[in-house]
Amino acid sequence: MAQNTDIDEGLYSRQLYVLGHDAMRRMGQADVLIAGARGLGVEIAKNVILAGVRSVTVQDTGVTEWKDLSSQFYLRESHIGQNRALSSLKQLSCLNGHVQVHTHTEPLDKNFLSQFQVVVLTNSSLEEQLWVGSFCHSNNIKLIVADTRGLCGQLFCDFGEKFEVRDQDGEPPVSAMIANISKANPGRVTCTDEERHGFSEGMLVVFSEVKGMTELNSSGPIKITDCGDYSFTICDTSGFSAYERGGVVTEVKKSRTLSFMALDAALDEVFRDSSLLAMTDYGKAEKHLSLHLAFKALHEFVKKTSRMPKPRCQADAETLVNMTKDLSTAIGYEELNEDVVRKLSLCADGDLAPVNAFIGGLAAQEVMKACSGKFTPLRQWLYFDALECLPEEEEDEALLTEDACAPRDCRYDGQVAVFGQAFQEKLKKQKYFLVGAGAIGCELLKNFALIGLGAGEGGHITVTDMDSIERSNLNRQFLFRPQDIGRQKSEVAAEAVREMNPQVNISAHQNRVCPESEEVYGYRFFTGLDGVAAALDNVDARVYLDGRCVQAQRPMLEGGTLGSKGHTLVVVPHLTESYGQPRSGAGKSIPLCTLKNFPHHIEHTLQWARDQFEGLFKHSAENVNQYLRDKEFVERVKARGEAEAVEVLEGVQASMGEQRPQSWEDCVGWARRQWETLYNNEIRQLLCCFPPDQLTSSGLPFWMGTKRCPHPLTFDPNNTTHMDYIVAAANLYGQIYGIKGTTDRVSIRKVLEGVQVPAFTPKSSVKIAVTDQEMEENRKTRNTEDKARLEELKEKLSNLQLDEEKFQMFPLEFEKDDDTNFHMDYIVAASNFRAENYDIPAADRHQSKLIAGHIIPAIATTTAAVAGLMCLELYKLIQGQRKISSYRTAYVNLAVQYCVFSQPPRPQTFKVAGKQYSQWDAFAVRGRSDGGQEEMTLEELIKHFKQTYNLQITALFYGPAMIYSDGSSPNDRLKQRVSDVVRAATKADIPAHQVMLEIMPSFAEDEDCETVPPIRYLFR
Repeated sequence: MAQNTDIDEGLYSRQLYVLGHDAMRRMGQADVLIAGARGLGVEIAKNVILAGVRSVTVQDTGVTEWKDLSSQFYLRESHIGQNRALSSLKQLSCLNGHVQVHTHTEPLDKNFLSQFQVVVLTNSSLEEQLWVGSFCHSNNIKLIVADTRGLCGQLFCDFGEKFEVRDQDGEPPVSAMIANISKANPGRVTCTDEERHGFSEGMLVVFSEVKGMTELNSSGPIKITDCGDYSFTICDTSGFSAYERGGVVTEVKKSRTLSFMALDAALDEVFRDSSLLAMTDYGKAEKHLSLHLAFKALHEFVKKTSRMPKPRCQADAETLVNMTKDLSTAIGYEELNEDVVRKLSLCADGDLAPVNAFIGGLAAQEVMKACSGKFTPLRQWLYFDALECLPEEEEDEALLTEDACAPRDCRYDGQVAVFGQAFQEKLKKQKYFLVGAGAIGCELLKNFALIGLGAGEGGHITVTDMDSIERSNLNRQFLFRPQDIGRQKSEVAAEAVREMNPQVNISAHQNRVCPESEEVYGYRFFTGLDGVAAALDNVDARVYLDGRCVQAQRPMLEGGTLGSKGHTLVVVPHLTESYGQPRSGAGKSIPLCTLKNFPHHIEHTLQWARDQFEGLFKHSAENVNQYLRDKEFVERVKARGEAEAVEVLEGVQASMGEQRPQSWEDCVGWARRQWETLYNNEIRQLLCCFPPDQLTSSGLPFWMGTKRCPHPLTFDPNNTTHMDYIVAAANLYGQIYGIKGTTDRVSIRKVLEGVQVPAFTPKSSVKIAVTDQEMEENRKTRNTEDKARLEELKEKLSNLQLDEEKFQMFPLEFEKDDDTNFHMDYIVAASNFRAENYDIPAADRHQSKLIAGHIIPAIATTTAAVAGLMCLELYKLIQGQRKISSYRTAYVNLAVQYCVFSQPPRPQTFKVAGKQYSQWDAFAVRGRSDGGQEEMTLEELIKHFKQTYNLQITALFYGPAMIYSDGSSPNDRLKQRVSDVVRAATKADIPAHQVMLEIMPSFAEDEDCETVPPIRYLFR
């Protein structure tokens, strides 16, 4: 397929999987104006520039003040008194070389506005919003109004009277394979029972590849009705041909035209039409209507007084409440929440980085929608508040006086205005551990720097990330620049933090957080922290980190994104449940029989191609090298099973013997024979076992449902895609043997002319497995043959004169983002030929890279919003809030402006001997008493539990090892030190850095209890 060379796919690769090429091209033609260069404005500008519009102009007439440094990450103390837009220009321009970035320091006027397709107003007056809104609506310019005031935020969109949404949610079309279609009125379509089909009532669908009832293949979109889990009805099929087999039904996604009201009309209409107000927290519907009036009253307050309400000024708060009440009375709104208005006033002069990050992420996503027509825009108002971040108790809130929150001409003034100086000092002393310096990690570090986390005496941030910077990172990991490619992420991120806020104490590590790194990140490390933030991209790492936090009784902030979707989770010791183990069904694997013989989705052929790559170009070479260097290699492999040992040693013997190429021509010959084997001979063998007209024992066609009947391919050197496979496979094969290849197709074709390919010979004795169970049975029945074959291979290998230098091979690690290494060339070609065998629609390189490379689609907007929400929870943790109702778990989908906040669940409890416990509980035991030199014995531990908890220990386990059992353990064991007992039972030494042993007990008082708290035994 033709490549999209007009888009920088190396830079935008992860974003392209979210938006697609068409939307990216439309964005590349858009000119965007962002008015206001304070924290919110620069956050929006950063996200929009990273997204890749044609140009961004940042307008601001004001100069930098101390308060701006609380959330504007491109301003420095040296910029005080200078224009904010001009001071930010250099940093904004460095974000994306494809985007023109300009500044404008004059007030807005109509001639200037007419240059843009999208206008964003931040920190603007209501008068300015109204005249700009009227002009934009009349001239088909998309308008977005964004504002933040302390812990509250506002968003408004007007995209004109006719705005076409080309793709409402960005989700791939629903598709399912067909098991049967009835001849009836209406006809019923039954899908295969592999999984629920996913269609919904009223969807439009099209049919393809249907055998028999072929009339459906040429029909236009058909509306479906009467949806069940596995079937639905369509049109009258009684006059169609009889259905035979096969077929795919696919959703047809249609565009939608939306109409927006101008700002002046929408101001009051929101009280008559609730659909104009998006919900972000379903428990706050009436609060957000009150905020709508309060923001309007706030504009009136500023107009009258030429200032914002003073922080924590009760008189100003009462004035704003009265002004809001007057507005409420004027429109007949009787449910005004005065407390919300009052709290808005008390913190409205604040400027908080996390709130700007969240609202800025949402606003930038609306800009992208306005430019591209991708995703459903906000219609039309959205309000957000995080007022639960304020102190929970009245006596604590009373400490937030005007003096405590007054400006101090420091970089934290915007935050002090909300939380007071004492809280700021507490923030500075925090010790936090950030795991991951990728997209979310960069955004978190930006927020940490701005709020002053770890910026004081005793405070510290430790950030660790193993990865180095790649070009594809630059589109969303905004702390990195092109010149940083190849450097360690954590080091560059730490340097960027110090540039934003020189007061922050931060150190950068390059370690994976896992059992192997517990020498660095052990029990004492975690107990020395105030908290942990997880910015990880895989579930296993999150689960491990969560376990360490539970063990050390430390809170954890966790967040993740998938394209436009994101989530956040806050884990609070003894208050909420932890992240826990991965849910069942996550990461569902493809059955081996499907991969080997019966693929029916492109995902199957791509996984098959990836497995081919790993086996041919990685594992084979690794096995040879290990065989050469490890005298015990054969025995180690044999321990995994004789069948696997035969497979491995056959590969080693072939790689060192008859299949070892001596020249580039040998590599080309191998690639050609490989093609013939995979796409012709093996398919013909399958059809010998299961012919196209094969029936099952019940008389039904064998090749039906998810089983697609394959057909062999014939190699054609004049076919470009056939040659693509040969070029990629031959070069990769040459690389693992250290043979230099070429891409000269003329010379390769000449070599191919002399290559002899294996003729197909049917193997009548071959039994092809239809299920994974049959594959396992086949494996077991080969045991006798395997033993003989294993001895034969060992003898052949022993006869070789081993020369490590001569036979050394060079394993290849799959790298999806390097377009010069033939890795993706091979995957695309190998997968698509396999797909062609089975009449599965091919995938282009872009789609293949997504699936085979296990790429997580990502955009900067979602990342910014998620990091902002995580840091709002951080405020609550540092204040020590103990009401679970104060905390929020968040789920967002910016594609459809879906934002849901809920209270995190409480930890599940269990009973032991009649007493309630949760996962946060443990029996803490100090192995040495205060000042003692000798460690506790096992007998003393048992006695300690009887005396302290009135519990009789009957058994103790350390991991899978039983270290004590009542009545069966030798008496001398009771006299041994606990750590010595663990050493003896596990037959392993305890690492020098380990100071705590987690031991699982059983108690006579409740032996049947499945869950008990562990013993956390501190023996040093």
